[in-house]
Amino acid sequence: MSSTHLLYLHGFRSSPASAKALRMARWVKEQRPDLVFAAPQLPPSPREAMARVAALTGDWPAATMAVMGSSLGGFYATFVAQQRGCRAVLLNPAVDPARDLAAYIGEQTCWQNPDEHFFFRAEFVDELRQLAVGPLAHPERLMAVIAKGDEVLDWHEMHARYAQCRIKLLEGSDHGLSDFDDYLNELTDFLQL
Repeated sequence: MSSTHLLYLHGFRSSPASAKALRMARWVKEQRPDLVFAAPQLPPSPREAMARVAALTGDWPAATMAVMGSSLGGFYATFVAQQRGCRAVLLNPAVDPARDLAAYIGEQTCWQNPDEHFFFRAEFVDELRQLAVGPLAHPERLMAVIAKGDEVLDWHEMHARYAQCRIKLLEGSDHGLSDFDDYLNELTDFLQL
C-alpha cells in the first residue's frame, strides 16, 4: 500500500527552507503530486511543536502516512512514528536533545535566515525529556540514515539507538547530508512513496 501523506520535520535552528525540506517538496511535486505533503515551521517549544504536528496530522490515516525528520526533527519523527505507528525515515537523528540543547538556552538564529531570531528557554529542555520514547514498538517501520562524518552528533550513539531499525550508514557525508540526492530513491521506497 503506498503512502498518501508525508510529513517533513526540520531540525533545531532550521526551517522548511532547509535544503532537504525543499528537496522533498520538489520531489513530491515531480514524482507524487497526489501526495499530501507538509513541512511546517516548528516553534522552539517541543511541546508546542508536537501540538502543531498533532493538529496538522490529526486526520491523516496512520496506515498510509509517513514522516521524515532531520536531527531534532528525527527525534520528533521517532515520537510521531511511535504515537501513530507509521513509517519514518530519520536523518542523522538527535538521540538525547535534552542533554545536547541544554547548552543552547538563550537567543538563537535560524540557519536559513540569520535575521530570524528565537529564544530557546530552559523549560524546553524538560519538554524534550518528556517526549523521549523508550524501546521502539515497531523498529521495522523506521530507517535511520547515519553519517559517520556528522560534525554535530555522535554517529555511534545514533547507531546504538536505532540498532534494531534499518540503518543506512554513510562512511563520510556530514550533518546536513549534502549527498542527500544519492540515496533519496532508497528513502522514498522505504516510506512507500
